Amino acid sequence: MHVFKDRSEAGRDLARGLARFRHPDTVVLGLPRGGVPVAFEVAVALDAPLDVIVVRKLGVPFQPELAMGAIGEDGVRVLDSRVIGLSGVTDRELDLVERREREVLQERVARIRAERGPEDLRGKTAIVVDDGIATGSTAKAACMVARALGAARVVLAVPVGPKDVVGDFPEADEVVCLTTPSPFRAVGRFYRDFSPTTDDDVQRLLEAASHRPGAPQEQVHRATVNEEVAIPVDGTTVHGSLHLPASGGIVVFAHGSGSSRHSPRNRAVARTLGEAGLGTLLMDLLSTDEELERQAVFDIGLLASRLSAATEWLRTIGAGTRPIGYFGASTGAAAALWAAADEGADVRAVVSRGGRPDLAGPRLASVAAPTLLIVGGADHHVLELNREAAARLTCEHRLEVVPGATHLFEEPGALDAVAHLARDWFLTHLP
Repeated sequence: MHVFKDRSEAGRDLARGLARFRHPDTVVLGLPRGGVPVAFEVAVALDAPLDVIVVRKLGVPFQPELAMGAIGEDGVRVLDSRVIGLSGVTDRELDLVERREREVLQERVARIRAERGPEDLRGKTAIVVDDGIATGSTAKAACMVARALGAARVVLAVPVGPKDVVGDFPEADEVVCLTTPSPFRAVGRFYRDFSPTTDDDVQRLLEAASHRPGAPQEQVHRATVNEEVAIPVDGTTVHGSLHLPASGGIVVFAHGSGSSRHSPRNRAVARTLGEAGLGTLLMDLLSTDEELERQAVFDIGLLASRLSAATEWLRTIGAGTRPIGYFGASTGAAAALWAAADEGADVRAVVSRGGRPDLAGPRLASVAAPTLLIVGGADHHVLELNREAAARLTCEHRLEVVPGATHLFEEPGALDAVAHLARDWFLTHLP
């Protein structure tokens, strides 16, 4: 039995089976809520716009998890006459359930559509994505809605579903399903992490997706972008502050333990880099809940994976060919070096401010990116750790000591010195 790590992994696996649909006329439609993280990965891989298609399951009154039908936008309704007959649901009971679910559906549609209208499906290929199907009622309603909205071709794509349902799906022109296990009891059995997806998660994924597909690259580069962004990583969402000028290199900031994208010191450095024409992404490496877990704060491998994921996300929003560098502070410096040492990592430069590069351990010898280590002269313990780490680096590197500065560079002129050193290093190595 194949089990997916989470919805994000399922989406990436599913995208590989949909590669032939990579076309300007393809639109990916996720079923809220659980289908949207899967659809996000598909949209990224296909370079296609991401939207949602809102439907509600009609559950049997005394067994709500058992679907007797579903409803969707534009008044679409599909019923499972077999389930209705076997369960003995009356017309009145069906009407009551539908009325209640219709109210929920209308509220959700209003909330999702408040800031953006639906994608135009007329004449296009609509790929309807969910995290799995059981009875298929909800997915059938979604396919019918897509068809009613003018889609020329409707494809249902799911990671998992029962063979008999997948093989009998006239509402879609084609069904792509990665695995059809038997016996099939519930979609959640095929995920190690099947935690609920919230409406806020859906909005953040749609927001993140809206920055990448749908607009030509030259249009994305036309103006400077300054905005707060949501970055989906590892089944969760982290937040960042993005400054993206019309051209030039981009520096991704990796904050240390107990800090965040709001760090005044890193924001001061980012302003100096921005004034020099560089783009910056200050991001939280952990979600709000994860920041409360002491173990996660010092999990350098986890922090590095988030940094790598954010780098890949940058390449999907019009920054694909730009040189990228990392600026790390404290444990964030170790994460930056760890990520830069990954095989295939295209990182052009790394700068560490008061960092703990020693925590990158054996990975230091694999770092190829030119690395600048900046340490305060009065930060004696960290200075010694940086000297030891520098001795293990085989790439171009330099250790700069700011005289009299302590760990946080709070002394007059100390942080300015850091910003200018970082600026010159990145301008040299990010052409």
